[in-house]
Amino acid sequence: MTAPARARGSQELIRAEEPVLAHNYHPLPVVVARAEGAWVEDVEGRRYLDMLAGYSALNFGHRHPALVDAAHRQLDRLTLTSRAFHHDRLAGFAERLAALTGTDMVLPMNTGAEAVESGIKVVRKWAYDAKGVPADRATIVVAADNFHGRTTTIVGFSTDETARAGFGPFTPGFRVVPYNDLAALEEAVDETTAAVLIEPIQGEAGVLIPDDGYLAGVRELTRRAGCLFVADEIQSGLGRTGHTLAVEHESVVPDVVLLGKALGGGIVPVSAVVGSREVLGVLRPGEHGSTFGGNPLAAAVGTAVVELLETGEFQRRAAELGAVLREGLAALVGRGVVGFRARGLWAGVDVDPALGSGREISERLMREGVLVKDTHGSTIRLAPPLTVTREELRGALGTLEKVLTS
Repeated sequence: MTAPARARGSQELIRAEEPVLAHNYHPLPVVVARAEGAWVEDVEGRRYLDMLAGYSALNFGHRHPALVDAAHRQLDRLTLTSRAFHHDRLAGFAERLAALTGTDMVLPMNTGAEAVESGIKVVRKWAYDAKGVPADRATIVVAADNFHGRTTTIVGFSTDETARAGFGPFTPGFRVVPYNDLAALEEAVDETTAAVLIEPIQGEAGVLIPDDGYLAGVRELTRRAGCLFVADEIQSGLGRTGHTLAVEHESVVPDVVLLGKALGGGIVPVSAVVGSREVLGVLRPGEHGSTFGGNPLAAAVGTAVVELLETGEFQRRAAELGAVLREGLAALVGRGVVGFRARGLWAGVDVDPALGSGREISERLMREGVLVKDTHGSTIRLAPPLTVTREELRGALGTLEKVLTS
């Protein structure tokens, strides 16, 4: 008989990755083996409160019963057809997602970056077919410090040199302006502009929240200029900020919304471009596609995610617990925290650099049983599952206080 494989510990597994995995990530030294709700467990059985939630991909926590059940039921029936055929889950998914977001049409894809790339193609096609921009002249205006993904087109209009350096030449047709600056945006928009593409809240930049009126100003400016407003809600959308979409804080309706992460419920990758029929209706067969986009398993899980959001429970939880998060962070200002920005259950926390980098603070929190992720400098991000309890959230804030003040 073959002896059972010896279980490897965390450090051995981390070392084993080194020679065989491309080094495109620098994860915290924790090896997760099991998870439930807001908690994960490593291979040695140590438990950690997950205060990152997969950058919002786990808005409903790990292994939410309704989502796991939807996946199990679909796995027993049908997983993939490709879009060469129709399948019985796609219409319902598209209908309910369009209704949830107040849009007309849905273009299902898989990853967030795919949704952004798809959105870029759609608005360029609209610019040529509907607006009359001369061929190959369409431009898209984006914001500095953006994060829309890691494909070559997207990093080409990033201002993060780590993301850009060594990956050119880049796709032309993008104009970068400062975020939260309507005057600069207006100056960049002209008759060739297909769209303005922005994050309503810049996540990777440190959860940067624009001034009140900025999003409404973008909407009004694009309407006057005859171009489209595309909102990248891949991190900010689907309940994270206390509304279904972050643009709802200013009662703004974009022409196109990009969704991902939470749309797959932490089960499978699901993304989508949603928008008006005038815009998405420009696509014709053969002009865009994806083998797995809108597959039966994705549609089943995505429908279950929409069902959870249709109740409004998770949006309310994010708003109510967001007040707890802001209160706890405010109490730490001057006690290790030099500033923070928060909306719903999402915060960027600027730690006193004298106490360590964001990475060092994240490692100290990990050793105390709380998982977060650093971003630039001494900033850490907090984005717990929307299923987190008040007690768990206060416990995490207490751990942060301990790490910063002890």
